[in-house]
Amino acid sequence: PDLTGHEKFGLGNVKYNISRIHVTAVELPSASISLLPGFGIKLVIGNASLTIDMNWNIRTWMFKDSGRGTVHISKVFVTAIFSTPLDNAGPTSIALTSCQTTPGDVDIKLNGKT
Repeated sequence: PDLTGHEKFGLGNVKYNISRIHVTAVELPSASISLLPGFGIKLVIGNASLTIDMNWNIRTWMFKDSGRGTVHISKVFVTAIFSTPLDNAGPTSIALTSCQTTPGDVDIKLNGKT
């Protein structure tokens, strides 16, 4: 979905819109899954990266601008624990019990005028 909003800075508001958000690359160079006996599953992802392309525009009382942008997030680490109840009372279910994410580097490139 598009991201639209406004922020107050100094003498006025900045209205922004980020649209046409597309994930163009996902890398999971180190991922592992292990069983937690009697409880569930542990997923560990290390050194992941994500690239997103988008359109952007901003408007203030003094000017407006728009363009294309790319966001690259790297060195992301995720640990997630999923519980798997074993009550044999219907279909197997999985629930996210905990999730820890450590963000790494973020590189944002904005190009003006689409």
